[in-house]
Amino acid sequence: AEFMERAQMDAFMSGADVQQLKDYVAAEGKAGGANQGETTVLLHCSHSNLKAEFMEIRFDRHSTIERVKERLQSHCGTSPSMMQLQLKDYSGKVVYEMNDDSKKLGYYSPEDGWIIHIIDHDPMSLSKGGWLEDVSLVKKYEISDDDYAKREKNFRKFKEEKLREDPNWSIKKQMALQRGEVYVPPEAITDEEHMAAEAAGIEVGMRCEVDPGGKRGEVKFVGKAGKGLPLGWWIGVQYDEPVGMNDGTVKGVKYFECPAGYGSMLRPDLVKVGDYPEIDEFASDDEI
Repeated sequence: AEFMERAQMDAFMSGADVQQLKDYVAAEGKAGGANQGETTVLLHCSHSNLKAEFMEIRFDRHSTIERVKERLQSHCGTSPSMMQLQLKDYSGKVVYEMNDDSKKLGYYSPEDGWIIHIIDHDPMSLSKGGWLEDVSLVKKYEISDDDYAKREKNFRKFKEEKLREDPNWSIKKQMALQRGEVYVPPEAITDEEHMAAEAAGIEVGMRCEVDPGGKRGEVKFVGKAGKGLPLGWWIGVQYDEPVGMNDGTVKGVKYFECPAGYGSMLRPDLVKVGDYPEIDEFASDDEI
Protein backbone atom coordinates (compact mmCIF):
# COMPACT_ATOMS: atom_id res chain seq x y z
CA ALA A 1 0.00 0.00 0.00
CA GLU A 2 2.84 2.36 0.88
CA PHE A 3 4.48 1.60 -2.48
CA MET A 4 1.24 2.39 -4.32
CA GLU A 5 0.85 5.68 -2.43
CA ARG A 6 4.40 6.72 -3.34
CA ALA A 7 3.83 5.76 -6.97
CA GLN A 8 0.63 7.83 -7.08
CA MET A 9 2.44 10.80 -5.46
CA ASP A 10 5.33 10.59 -7.93
CA ALA A 11 2.84 10.55 -10.81
CA PHE A 12 1.33 13.87 -9.76
CA MET A 13 4.46 15.65 -8.45
CA SER A 14 7.15 17.18 -10.61
CA GLY A 15 10.84 16.94 -9.78
CA ALA A 16 10.74 20.51 -8.46
CA ASP A 17 7.79 19.65 -6.20
CA VAL A 18 9.63 16.65 -4.80
CA GLN A 19 12.72 18.77 -4.13
CA GLN A 20 10.64 21.42 -2.36
CA LEU A 21 9.13 18.72 -0.17
CA LYS A 22 12.60 17.41 0.67
CA ASP A 23 13.80 20.93 1.47
CA TYR A 24 10.81 21.45 3.75
CA VAL A 25 11.45 18.25 5.67
CA ALA A 26 15.21 18.85 5.92
CA ALA A 27 15.03 22.58 6.70
CA GLU A 28 16.23 22.29 10.26
CA GLY A 29 15.74 25.53 12.15
CA LYS A 30 14.65 27.45 9.06
CA ALA A 31 11.44 29.38 8.61
CA GLY A 32 8.71 27.06 7.43
CA GLY A 33 10.83 23.94 7.87
CA ALA A 34 9.34 20.80 9.36
CA ASN A 35 12.13 20.66 11.95
CA GLN A 36 11.70 24.21 13.25
CA GLY A 37 10.89 24.23 16.96
CA GLU A 38 7.25 24.90 17.79
CA THR A 39 8.13 27.87 20.00
CA THR A 40 10.80 29.27 17.69
CA VAL A 41 10.16 32.30 15.51
CA LEU A 42 12.59 33.81 12.98
CA LEU A 43 12.49 37.60 12.95
CA HIS A 44 14.40 40.28 11.08
CA CYS A 45 15.71 43.22 13.13
CA SER A 46 16.26 46.84 12.17
CA HIS A 47 17.70 49.73 14.17
CA SER A 48 16.94 53.44 14.16
CA ASN A 49 20.63 54.38 13.90
CA LEU A 50 21.85 51.66 11.54
CA LYS A 51 21.39 50.99 7.84
CA ALA A 52 22.21 47.30 8.23
CA GLU A 53 19.45 44.84 9.08
CA PHE A 54 19.92 41.59 10.97
CA MET A 55 18.19 38.77 9.14
CA GLU A 56 16.35 35.74 10.56
CA ILE A 57 17.42 35.86 14.19
CA ARG A 58 15.87 33.02 16.18
CA PHE A 59 13.79 33.91 19.20
CA ASP A 60 11.78 31.79 21.60
CA ARG A 61 8.16 32.89 21.96
CA HIS A 62 8.42 32.12 25.70
CA SER A 63 11.16 34.74 26.19
CA THR A 64 10.21 37.94 27.95
CA ILE A 65 10.65 41.24 26.14
CA GLU A 66 13.39 42.02 28.67
CA ARG A 67 15.27 38.88 27.56
CA VAL A 68 14.70 39.80 23.89
CA LYS A 69 16.26 43.21 24.52
CA GLU A 70 19.28 41.60 26.16
CA ARG A 71 19.66 39.36 23.13
CA LEU A 72 19.40 42.32 20.76
CA GLN A 73 22.06 44.24 22.70
CA SER A 74 24.66 41.72 21.51
CA HIS A 75 23.73 42.57 17.91
CA CYS A 76 23.43 46.36 17.99
CA GLY A 77 25.13 47.52 21.20
CA THR A 78 22.16 49.53 22.49
CA SER A 79 21.51 49.21 26.21
CA PRO A 80 18.20 47.38 26.94
CA SER A 81 17.10 50.27 29.15
CA MET A 82 17.42 52.61 26.16
CA MET A 83 15.50 50.41 23.71
CA GLN A 84 11.98 50.90 22.45
CA LEU A 85 10.81 47.86 20.49
CA GLN A 86 8.24 47.86 17.71
CA LEU A 87 6.91 44.74 16.02
CA LYS A 88 6.28 45.21 12.29
CA ASP A 89 4.60 42.89 9.80
CA TYR A 90 5.92 41.86 6.38
CA SER A 91 4.99 45.23 4.86
CA GLY A 92 6.79 47.21 7.55
CA LYS A 93 3.60 48.34 9.26
CA VAL A 94 3.86 48.68 13.05
CA VAL A 95 1.61 46.04 14.60
CA TYR A 96 2.56 46.38 18.27
CA GLU A 97 4.58 48.60 20.57
CA MET A 98 6.35 46.08 22.81
CA ASN A 99 6.80 48.32 25.85
CA ASP A 100 6.08 45.83 28.65
CA ASP A 101 9.34 44.06 29.54
CA SER A 102 7.52 41.44 31.61
CA LYS A 103 5.35 40.19 28.75
CA LYS A 104 6.36 37.17 26.68
CA LEU A 105 7.26 37.65 23.02
CA GLY A 106 4.52 35.18 22.11
CA TYR A 107 1.92 37.54 23.60
CA TYR A 108 2.34 39.71 20.50
CA SER A 109 1.86 36.74 18.11
CA PRO A 110 4.90 37.38 15.88
CA GLU A 111 5.19 35.44 12.62
CA ASP A 112 8.30 34.24 10.78
CA GLY A 113 9.64 37.08 8.64
CA TRP A 114 8.22 39.91 10.74
CA ILE A 115 10.51 42.69 11.96
CA ILE A 116 11.57 43.87 15.38
CA HIS A 117 12.50 47.54 15.02
CA ILE A 118 14.80 48.94 17.70
CA ILE A 119 14.49 52.64 18.50
CA ASP A 120 17.63 53.82 20.32
CA HIS A 121 16.86 56.56 22.86
CA ASP A 122 20.42 56.82 24.18
CA PRO A 123 21.68 60.38 23.46
CA MET A 124 25.26 59.10 23.85
CA SER A 125 24.76 56.02 21.66
CA LEU A 126 27.86 54.93 19.76
CA SER A 127 25.71 54.19 16.72
CA LYS A 128 24.20 57.68 16.58
CA GLY A 129 24.97 59.56 13.38
CA GLY A 130 26.44 56.51 11.67
CA TRP A 131 29.47 56.13 13.93
CA LEU A 132 29.35 52.32 13.82
CA GLU A 133 29.04 52.15 10.04
CA ASP A 134 30.79 55.18 8.51
CA VAL A 135 34.54 54.70 9.02
CA SER A 136 35.18 58.15 7.55
CA LEU A 137 33.83 59.64 10.80
CA VAL A 138 36.61 58.04 12.83
CA LYS A 139 39.68 60.23 13.29
CA LYS A 140 42.71 58.21 12.27
CA TYR A 141 46.00 58.37 14.14
CA GLU A 142 48.67 59.99 11.96
CA ILE A 143 52.32 60.81 12.55
CA SER A 144 54.72 62.69 10.29
CA ASP A 145 57.88 61.04 8.97
CA ASP A 146 60.00 63.52 10.93
CA ASP A 147 58.24 62.79 14.23
CA TYR A 148 58.42 59.06 13.55
CA ALA A 149 62.16 59.28 12.85
CA LYS A 150 62.71 61.18 16.13
CA ARG A 151 61.41 58.24 18.15
CA GLU A 152 64.21 56.47 19.98
CA LYS A 153 62.81 53.09 18.97
CA ASN A 154 60.76 52.39 15.88
CA PHE A 155 60.46 49.59 13.37
CA ARG A 156 62.21 51.54 10.62
CA LYS A 157 65.37 51.90 12.72
CA PHE A 158 65.15 48.27 13.82
CA LYS A 159 64.88 47.13 10.19
CA GLU A 160 67.79 49.32 9.04
CA GLU A 161 69.99 47.96 11.84
CA LYS A 162 69.14 44.35 10.97
CA LEU A 163 69.83 44.91 7.27
CA ARG A 164 73.24 46.38 8.09
CA GLU A 165 74.03 43.21 10.04
CA ASP A 166 72.52 40.90 7.42
CA PRO A 167 71.62 42.16 3.91
CA ASN A 168 69.29 39.13 3.52
CA TRP A 169 67.37 39.84 6.73
CA SER A 170 63.57 39.61 6.68
CA ILE A 171 60.74 39.38 9.20
CA LYS A 172 60.17 35.72 8.30
CA LYS A 173 63.84 34.98 8.90
CA GLN A 174 63.74 36.80 12.24
CA MET A 175 60.67 34.84 13.38
CA ALA A 176 62.28 31.54 12.38
CA LEU A 177 65.42 32.37 14.38
CA GLN A 178 63.33 33.28 17.43
CA ARG A 179 61.60 29.90 17.18
CA GLY A 180 64.97 28.18 16.98
CA GLU A 181 64.35 27.04 13.41
CA VAL A 182 66.64 27.09 10.39
CA TYR A 183 65.30 29.65 7.94
CA VAL A 184 64.98 28.42 4.37
CA PRO A 185 64.44 31.40 2.05
CA PRO A 186 61.85 30.97 -0.70
CA GLU A 187 63.15 30.28 -4.18
CA ALA A 188 63.32 33.31 -6.43
CA ILE A 189 60.51 33.37 -9.00
CA THR A 190 61.84 33.66 -12.54
CA ASP A 191 58.79 32.45 -14.49
CA GLU A 192 56.57 35.24 -15.83
CA GLU A 193 53.68 32.75 -15.98
CA HIS A 194 54.03 31.73 -12.33
CA MET A 195 50.58 30.60 -11.04
CA ALA A 196 48.89 31.12 -14.42
CA ALA A 197 46.97 27.86 -13.93
CA GLU A 198 45.67 28.96 -10.51
CA ALA A 199 44.52 32.29 -11.99
CA ALA A 200 42.79 30.71 -15.00
CA GLY A 201 39.37 30.38 -13.37
CA ILE A 202 39.34 33.78 -11.69
CA GLU A 203 37.64 36.75 -13.37
CA VAL A 204 37.10 40.39 -12.46
CA GLY A 205 33.75 40.87 -10.72
CA MET A 206 33.67 37.47 -9.04
CA ARG A 207 32.97 37.22 -5.33
CA CYS A 208 35.81 35.65 -3.38
CA GLU A 209 37.19 34.54 -0.04
CA VAL A 210 40.85 35.00 0.86
CA ASP A 211 42.97 32.71 3.00
CA PRO A 212 44.13 32.90 5.67
CA GLY A 213 41.36 34.52 7.67
CA GLY A 214 38.35 33.97 5.42
CA LYS A 215 38.19 37.64 4.40
CA ARG A 216 35.60 38.25 1.67
CA GLY A 217 35.40 40.69 -1.18
CA GLU A 218 35.28 41.14 -4.95
CA VAL A 219 37.95 40.43 -7.56
CA LYS A 220 39.08 43.72 -9.13
CA PHE A 221 42.22 42.70 -11.02
CA VAL A 222 43.57 39.54 -12.66
CA GLY A 223 46.90 39.72 -14.44
CA LYS A 224 50.66 39.45 -14.49
CA ALA A 225 52.85 41.63 -12.34
CA GLY A 226 54.00 45.02 -13.39
CA LYS A 227 56.38 47.32 -11.57
CA GLY A 228 56.56 46.77 -7.83
CA LEU A 229 55.52 43.11 -7.69
CA PRO A 230 57.42 39.84 -8.18
CA LEU A 231 56.96 37.96 -11.46
CA GLY A 232 53.86 35.90 -12.11
CA TRP A 233 50.09 36.26 -11.87
CA TRP A 234 48.33 38.32 -9.23
CA ILE A 235 44.77 38.86 -8.07
CA GLY A 236 43.58 42.27 -6.90
CA VAL A 237 40.80 42.11 -4.30
CA GLN A 238 38.59 44.80 -2.81
CA TYR A 239 37.51 43.53 0.61
CA ASP A 240 34.06 44.14 2.06
CA GLU A 241 35.70 45.61 5.17
CA PRO A 242 38.77 47.88 5.56
CA VAL A 243 41.16 44.98 6.18
CA GLY A 244 43.33 45.50 3.10
CA MET A 245 46.78 46.96 2.53
CA ASN A 246 46.16 49.66 -0.07
CA ASP A 247 43.76 51.41 -2.47
CA GLY A 248 44.68 49.22 -5.43
CA THR A 249 48.07 50.93 -5.80
CA VAL A 250 51.36 49.09 -5.22
CA LYS A 251 54.62 51.06 -5.31
CA GLY A 252 53.15 53.79 -7.46
CA VAL A 253 51.36 51.49 -9.92
CA LYS A 254 47.55 51.63 -9.97
CA TYR A 255 46.15 48.15 -10.59
CA PHE A 256 42.50 48.83 -9.67
CA GLU A 257 40.28 51.39 -7.98
CA CYS A 258 39.02 50.95 -4.42
CA PRO A 259 38.86 52.92 -1.15
CA ALA A 260 42.05 53.17 0.90
CA GLY A 261 42.54 50.20 3.20
CA TYR A 262 40.16 47.95 1.26
CA GLY A 263 42.54 46.61 -1.41
CA SER A 264 45.19 43.90 -1.56
CA MET A 265 47.21 42.13 -4.24
CA LEU A 266 47.42 38.39 -3.67
CA ARG A 267 48.71 35.25 -5.28
CA PRO A 268 45.91 33.24 -6.99
CA ASP A 269 46.33 30.23 -4.68
CA LEU A 270 45.12 32.34 -1.76
CA VAL A 271 41.89 33.39 -3.49
CA LYS A 272 38.81 31.19 -3.71
CA VAL A 273 35.98 32.36 -5.98
CA GLY A 274 32.34 31.35 -5.79
CA ASP A 275 29.22 32.09 -3.76
CA TYR A 276 30.72 34.22 -1.01
CA PRO A 277 28.18 36.90 -0.02
CA GLU A 278 29.09 39.64 2.43
CA ILE A 279 29.28 38.33 6.00
CA ASP A 280 26.74 39.76 8.44
CA GLU A 281 28.85 40.05 11.58
CA PHE A 282 25.72 40.50 13.68
CA ALA A 283 23.88 37.45 12.37
CA SER A 284 23.41 34.56 14.78
CA ASP A 285 21.86 31.14 14.57
CA ASP A 286 21.92 30.61 18.33
CA GLU A 287 18.71 29.73 20.10
CA ILE A 288 17.69 31.71 23.17
